[in-house]
Amino acid sequence: MSNKQQTAVEWLAETLRFANKGLYAEMYEDIDQAKELEKQQIIGAHLTGLIHPLEMEATKQAEQYYNETFNQQP
Repeated sequence: MSNKQQTAVEWLAETLRFANKGLYAEMYEDIDQAKELEKQQIIGAHLTGLIHPLEMEATKQAEQYYNETFNQQP
């Protein structure tokens, strides 16, 4: 059983490939470059989470405080 998820760029590439093969073919190199950039961003975000877990938890708690204190629905 695979739990592979699809990135936004992969979704867009697949959508273009099925909807407009000509445009997909024209943009093939750009799509590959976007996939690589997205990969690096995901890796960087994951590493940041590993390196700075206390900061991330503090940010999450601060957001929760804000939402509970100031972002209440009337």
